[in-house]
Amino acid sequence: MVPGEDEDRSGVPAGPFSPKQLARLDEALTLSSRETGVQFSLYVGVLEASPRRMAEDLHAALGATAPDSVLVAVSPGERRLEIVTGQNAAKRLPDRTCALAALSMTASFSGGDLVGGIVNGLRMLADQAGKPSLTPR
Repeated sequence: MVPGEDEDRSGVPAGPFSPKQLARLDEALTLSSRETGVQFSLYVGVLEASPRRMAEDLHAALGATAPDSVLVAVSPGERRLEIVTGQNAAKRLPDRTCALAALSMTASFSGGDLVGGIVNGLRMLADQAGKPSLTPR
C-alpha cells in the first residue's frame, strides 16, 4: 500500500496544477514578496461578468495588506488577465510596468505555458519593484 492511498480525498478539489507546478507558483510568490516587501497574490479561476471589478474586489479582500500588495488574476478559460496594485505598490509598479509584465504573461499563455507565464510575470514585477525602501513612508 502506498502511504496516503487510503485517505479520503473526496473533499480535495482536483485542481488544474500538478504538485510540482504549485510548488513553482508558491516559490515565485514567496520570493517576489520577500525580495520586494510587496505582497504578491495570485488568483486563477473564473473572473465572472466584470473581470476588472472582480479582480479589484479580490484585491480589496486582502484587507490591511492591500495598499502594499499586487494581485495577479488569471482566467485561462476566459482568456483574461488582470493585475491590481495597491496604493503604495503602484508607486513602485506603474501601469506601464504592469502592462509589460502582462504582455509577457499572455505571450506564454498563448503558447500553452500558464505556469511559466505567471512565474516569469511575477519575476518581472518583482525586478521592477526592487528592494523595499529603508526610509519610512
